[in-house]
Amino acid sequence: MQYKHKPESLEEIRASRKSVRAAALDARSAASSLEHFALVVTKSVGSIGFFLILLVWTLGWLVWNLFAPIEMRFDPAPAFVIWLFVSNMIQLILLPLVMVGQNLESRAADRRAEADFHINEKTEKEVETILAHLENQNELLMDLAGKIER
Repeated sequence: MQYKHKPESLEEIRASRKSVRAAALDARSAASSLEHFALVVTKSVGSIGFFLILLVWTLGWLVWNLFAPIEMRFDPAPAFVIWLFVSNMIQLILLPLVMVGQNLESRAADRRAEADFHINEKTEKEVETILAHLENQNELLMDLAGKIER
């Protein structure tokens, strides 16, 4: 019995295999210094630690300036409006940085997904080759079994 499609040998599979690089490392190495800065800000600002620091600072500032002795308060009552203005300015500055960082992380995730897809394609090809080899071996064993019975 002649085998219809000669499956690739293990050496041919290994020769056709390209090395797979880490997509996240590629994305980080391709990023500019400003993009690296945006990623650092995104990771820092997007953390619970940063939130807790801002919460404690704001509550401490508010409690001190409302309940401390009048001569020890460092921001009298109209300064609260200035604090709201400054906090809004901080938000306006951080929002674009966080969005840039999220976009960069999204691109890195897309690259990882594409690398996973290529790995899955290679795996499918290798499994098909293994199945073809097994089918070929099965045919040879059936031929041998037929010859032995005769």
